[in-house]
This record gives sequence, structure tokens and C-alpha cells, in this order.
Amino acid sequence: MKFQPVKPQLFTKNRERFIKAMLPNSIAIFVSNDEWPMNGDALHAYKQNSDLYWLTGVMQEDSMVILFPDNPDPKFRQVLVLVRPNELKEKWDGKRLRANEAREISGIQTIVWLDSIEALLQTWVHLSDHIYLSSNENDRKASAIRSRDYRFIDEMKEKYPLHSFQRAAKIMRELRAIKTADEVELMKKAMDITDVTFRRLLKFIKPGVLENEIEAEIYHSFLSQGSTGPAYGSIIASGDSARTLHYVSNNQECKDGELVLMDFGAEYGGYCADLTRTVPVSGKFTKRQKEVYNACLHLHKYAAGILKPGITIVDYTNKVGDEATKQFIKIGLISKADVKNEDAENRAYRKYLYHGISHHLGIDVHDLGTKTQPIKAGMVFTIEPGIYIEEEQMGVRIENNFWITKNGNKDLMKNIPITVEEIEALMTK
Repeated sequence: MKFQPVKPQLFTKNRERFIKAMLPNSIAIFVSNDEWPMNGDALHAYKQNSDLYWLTGVMQEDSMVILFPDNPDPKFRQVLVLVRPNELKEKWDGKRLRANEAREISGIQTIVWLDSIEALLQTWVHLSDHIYLSSNENDRKASAIRSRDYRFIDEMKEKYPLHSFQRAAKIMRELRAIKTADEVELMKKAMDITDVTFRRLLKFIKPGVLENEIEAEIYHSFLSQGSTGPAYGSIIASGDSARTLHYVSNNQECKDGELVLMDFGAEYGGYCADLTRTVPVSGKFTKRQKEVYNACLHLHKYAAGILKPGITIVDYTNKVGDEATKQFIKIGLISKADVKNEDAENRAYRKYLYHGISHHLGIDVHDLGTKTQPIKAGMVFTIEPGIYIEEEQMGVRIENNFWITKNGNKDLMKNIPITVEEIEALMTK
């Protein structure tokens, strides 16, 4: 791994939290993600199942974790299953975890090799009444591919049709949404790496630089600081491309007089940062660019002022929409008549701000969490309002990450330059 070892207590605590939520005499089984083929004999870079990582810290393929707190044999109440190291395979693909290494990472003492788990698992399932399985439920997911999670569900239901099957995802949605201090510590490290990278970019950006050159600087900076790499595909969108929310081409020249919107974040210890800044390619905002940028920054600060325990994402988004309406009238994007005649289902401000304001952040950049229930202390959210003006071929978005506290929130990116004055000062030094 590229990052420093994560304290196993983090994963031990996570397992304790999950076990506490299980029904009596239940077994929970989590399997690793598939290795996805690319072309020929190549594979895409491996990405571990987020739930399995949250419970164990193990990033290796062909892994499982089995939690059976009522197992009559205490040593099998928490079991980590790994692929047995193979000398020939390791010559090609690299070293696999040994049992002692897996214990140090996960805090789980009982390690069983994958090729010997079937008989043991059958015995444990026969002793249990309920089986928790992971279904990787995320409201944003729309995959046509049947992943290993779902194939394992099919297999278990066929083998044990009379057992009561339970959704581990229902528990995970609640638990993973509330971050422990140890988890936030890892996220803060990812954010600090992102901070250093952004400051580096402010010195690098100038007219004529290519979007992919900026992306290359990001990747270099992340890896050199011990990050695994980007938490998601970096968005480097100059000029009118900034109106495309998930712009990924990153191949255009950044021109004098344009803005460049950069949405990027490091991954560290399996946890994500998610930053967006919009800066002038020349190092100086024009009068109009400054006006639009400050309107967006106003919305960002307004949202930060109301994102606290008790409010729902729906109510929060509506309130930010009300404030966006005022700001957009102020900077000449919409009129009072537009507001008076607006469709309640498609409000006037939506022409220039057509996405949500916040999402959960954690192991996944769009992490698990509720959209309808009141926000709770411990959650981590992005705040990322944007203003996208087709008529002016301009897009601005500003994003920081916030940890919800008992009485409000804490800006985990408060030290990253955000104002017009801070950005211009660093770009023109």
C-alpha cells in the first residue's frame, strides 16, 4: 500500500457497531468485489468492496469476512477469509497477505483460507437462523452488471432456502453515514493532500496549459504525498466545458480570459476527499467572473450556515434554492417575473443550478446515507453549489467537505484558499 498503515482499532470498532445491530443468532457474510476484465488478458485496477473494507481494512481480491457473534466456538465469531498465497502466482502478480499480516490490518485473529471455507461455512449457517448478505445498495447506482454480491446472494438462497435472509445494506446505510473520529482523521489526511495539490496548481495554471497537464500535476502530487491516487476521476473543465457536471475529456487548452473548474480529491487509507475550485486561467478574475464567483461563494457559506442536525436534505436543498433565487436576481440571471411565473417542480433558479448541493462522503465519494431522514451528528457532507451560464459560456462551482457536529458543522477544508483575493494572491505571486 502507498499510505501508512491504518489503525486496526478503526475496523474493530466498525465490526462491533455492525454486530450490535444484528438480530440474535445471525451470521453476516461479506464478499470482495470481482476483478474486472479490460481487454485481452488485462484487468482494470482492483477496487475492494466498500463494506468489506469498512469492516476489515483488507484491499485484496478473493476475500470474505464472516461475523457470527453467537457461534458456540468463540474463535469463529469473527473470521477473515483470504486466498491462500501461491508461489507461482506471486511471481506474476505480487505478494498476497499472510495470516499474521491480515491480523495486523484487520484486528481479526481467525484467518481461514478460501479453499477450505466451504465446509466450515455450511456448519455455521446451519447453526444460525438469519443470514445477512450485502447487496451494495446505493441510490445513485444503476449498473446492468450482476456483481459478485448478487451472485453470492443467489448462491446462498439456493443452498439455504429456509433461512431468513436479511439486508446488510440497511444496517450499513445507517452505520457508514456516521463517521467515527478515526475515519474523519483519514479523510482529513486525504483533504490535506488535496490542499497541497491545489496550492501547487495555482502556481502551475496559466494561459496555454492543457487540461490534461493539470490532471497530470494532480496525479503526481497525490502519489508523491502517499495517496493511493484520485478518489474519483478528476474533472478539469475550462471555459464552457465547466457547464458539464461530469466532464471527463480533460483535453482542451486553457485560454486567457477563461475560468477553469477543477473537481478533484485524493484517496487516503480508503477514504475520500472531494474539492472543487474555479480559478481564472490568467490569474485574475474579470469583473463579471468575480461577481458570479462571489454569488456562488455566498451560496456556499449560506449552505454551511444551515447544514446541521435535524434538517433533511430536501428541506436544506429547498432553502438553498430560495437563497439562489435571490442571488440570481441580484446578478441578472433571472427576474422577479421569472420567479413569479415559475413551475414549482422546475423552479427558475434551476436553469443555472441544476444539481444537488450536498452528498454524503466517506469510503465512497458518493457515500451511503439517507436523503429523507434528518441529518445526524457525525455525518460528513460536501457543500458544492454551482452557477452555470450557457449564455456566457461560464461555469463556477465551489466545494468543501463538512463534518456535522452536535450544534452545527466543522469545515474540514477551511484552510484551503477559497476567496477571490486568496486565489488571485497565490496565482500572481
